[in-house]
Amino acid sequence: MTRNTILKFGAVENAEAGDLAGWVVVEGKPTMKTAVQHTTEDGKVLSGTWQATPGTYHATYTDYEFVHMIAGRIIITPDGGAPVEVGPGDAFVVEADFKGTWKIIEPVTKHFVVRVG
Repeated sequence: MTRNTILKFGAVENAEAGDLAGWVVVEGKPTMKTAVQHTTEDGKVLSGTWQATPGTYHATYTDYEFVHMIAGRIIITPDGGAPVEVGPGDAFVVEADFKGTWKIIEPVTKHFVVRVG
């Protein structure tokens, strides 16, 4: 069996609309779409593209995530912590125990890599 060892992400196709588990709207009427574009054979790593519209979510993470921002602007504030603003070209990590708000200022497109568990 041959498998692709290089996968280039193209247009976001078959994105699922709906809020992620652990994400609760706390301000505005934001919406999100998630397209998982690759999963490792063991299912422990997912990667793809996420898009969201302005508003604020309170997020509770259970998995590690690496993010590369493509478009938009977000202010991420850990519960009890200082806000961090991210925008196009920024890359950052969210640890598995993160709890806090994601205030989406401008429509967002980001690539993500999540390590499950």
